[in-house]
Amino acid sequence: MKKVVAILAVLCVACAVFAQESRSLTETDPAMTADAARQALREVSLDLFEREGSWNARISPDVGVISGRLFEGGPYTNLSDEDRAAKIDLPAEVKDSDNSHVFGVKVEFFRRGVNSFYITAARPIPIEGVTKTVSFWAAGRNQNHKITMLVQDYFGNSFEVYVGTLAFSGWKRMTVAIPPSPDGSRGIVQQSAYFGERPGLRIVGFRIDCDPETAIGSYYLYLDDLRAVTDLYAMENRDADDPSDAW
Repeated sequence: MKKVVAILAVLCVACAVFAQESRSLTETDPAMTADAARQALREVSLDLFEREGSWNARISPDVGVISGRLFEGGPYTNLSDEDRAAKIDLPAEVKDSDNSHVFGVKVEFFRRGVNSFYITAARPIPIEGVTKTVSFWAAGRNQNHKITMLVQDYFGNSFEVYVGTLAFSGWKRMTVAIPPSPDGSRGIVQQSAYFGERPGLRIVGFRIDCDPETAIGSYYLYLDDLRAVTDLYAMENRDADDPSDAW
């Protein structure tokens, strides 16, 4: 008799758990709904690589010689209007005529080895709001080198965000998600109610870690159209007569 009662008790508990899990698949989580309602995601253009001197390239002099400059062209130069819109879809404030150049880097290695080189902005690029993703176009010449984005958070702390490998031919749009801070004090912190107003994330540049087997001879890399998807809810919903805390 005791065994029968125990079995019935286990079955009741299992049914209750199953019912609870089944409801979780169909019911809406109020916390998730509220979080989504407090977002105003916008895609913004950060840099089109159109200005001479706005980006720099450097490498250790023991590794090789590096040079960087602008070139005419882009990932959609020879596309039709329809294909261009489907492939790159520039933000509304940017015209096709404003994006006619790319930034090219040439590295001449002295020897094979575990090498890295850097592409950095002359001045860190600020992003207003809370950045969700950053994207850019790259032509990596199908080499198994890895690219990492260098950023600074709200407090000026430096972080590295791995983007991916450059082992592909032609142009490719590369996108990386910015991991949120778990508690507002650790990780990449993008906002704080205690230190006034300022952009939450700044892009410093990129580091390319070269594959030792293919880091020989000359290597070419081209970048274009740096942009971000950012949450501007706090900025767009501020009252017109609400004074700014940036003083």
